[in-house]
Amino acid sequence: MRKEENLISYLDWPLFISFLLMLIMGLATVYSVAYTPEDPSLFDLDKQYGKQSIWIGISLFLGLLVFLIDSDIYRKFAFPIYLFTLSLLVIVLFMPAINGARAWIGIGSMGIQPAEFSKIASSLLIAKYISELSLKQQTIASVSRAIAIILVPMILILLQPDAGTFVVFTSFLFVMYREGLTFDPLILSIINKVPGFRFKYTWVGSHFIPILFVILFLSIITLLLQQEETDFYFLPFKVSGSMYVIFPLIILSIIGIAFIRQFGSKRDRSRVSAVILFGLVLCGGLSYTVDAGFGSLAPHQKDRIELFLGLREDPNGKDYNRNRAMAAVGSGGFFGKGYNKASVSSVESNHVPESETDFIFCPFAEEWGFVGTLFLVALYLFMLIRIIFIAERQRSSFNRIYAYCVAMILFYHFAINIGMSIGFAPVIGIPLPFFSYGGSSMMSFSIMIFILLKLDSQRKDVLS
Repeated sequence: MRKEENLISYLDWPLFISFLLMLIMGLATVYSVAYTPEDPSLFDLDKQYGKQSIWIGISLFLGLLVFLIDSDIYRKFAFPIYLFTLSLLVIVLFMPAINGARAWIGIGSMGIQPAEFSKIASSLLIAKYISELSLKQQTIASVSRAIAIILVPMILILLQPDAGTFVVFTSFLFVMYREGLTFDPLILSIINKVPGFRFKYTWVGSHFIPILFVILFLSIITLLLQQEETDFYFLPFKVSGSMYVIFPLIILSIIGIAFIRQFGSKRDRSRVSAVILFGLVLCGGLSYTVDAGFGSLAPHQKDRIELFLGLREDPNGKDYNRNRAMAAVGSGGFFGKGYNKASVSSVESNHVPESETDFIFCPFAEEWGFVGTLFLVALYLFMLIRIIFIAERQRSSFNRIYAYCVAMILFYHFAINIGMSIGFAPVIGIPLPFFSYGGSSMMSFSIMIFILLKLDSQRKDVLS
């Protein structure tokens, strides 16, 4: 094993420097947002920026400790670490509620959020499990275990409730898909019970994640068209919602089948036609289910969906946060108002709630404008691309899978946080990595990055 003192030469400096740059930019933004002339000190612990500076110091210290631990430890102790975080997720459910959620375990005047650290533990265990799994001989049990690793913490997190972290955990499905872990065993166990059907694999099971995107797309289209109604003289009812989706699907299916029968081979005619008809029934049924099921949702659930999709407006009520966030981002213009000159998104103005946490992107955009936000987005994209580059150069499948888990977690946080600030995503309360005020998120993201740096620094010592 290479001596630890030599590992610094194998540190991925582009990733490390971009990480440090984000920490500095994030702290500067928190300081600017919460700054008051009466308490200008950066280390004033009564202010968010004072606490944030302490959290950054603790995060860097923990990161250093993580980097000094041999990389084999993370593989060997992945399951105990996972069980430990699960126990914290259970304990937190019995803690006093804060702002309607049981998400923190109090330590003196501070508190930690176990859900943030469960992302690290789940990433390590998923990497360990999939790396040791024979993907050519997948079984119902093996796929079910992989799903359980993700699903158990998701259920516990949903009980807090923490919708933001719950959504982030779905990012692990993309890692499963990338590594070739399919839903075939589960689907085949049902299909092959039908007499006359004996399949070895299915297209649906192999591409389950892309299919989920199609389902999400059809659902959104159906809801957007729900309030639209059209009279057709040859129909005894008005066309709305799902029917707007089903009719075009029928027309496209007829065109597709006619094209195949005219130009396709004899072998493909029946097979492709059957696939098209099956897809028509499936998508049509899905669209109708979404249209009918929307009416059974709770009123507040309907409100959130309708506000997000723009089906109705409530600028001073339930949609206040998003509207004020977009106003703050837009007020920055092309070049911004300048550092410490944000007016709409400052803590003092209180026009943008949680401007130092979930909506930290708003004051940054207001201060630095389009040019600044373009640089920030480019920096995040650079970090994500660098992590993917690091993943692809690993000899160990454990290292590679863990790196992809980190990339997907960061992408979810980055995309959703900025998306909800500009109206492209629902407001679900999710921090911007390395920027948002908060000790748990800062420590978890930092530890996550330092584990990756450690694994990568010892990649040449791994034979397989």
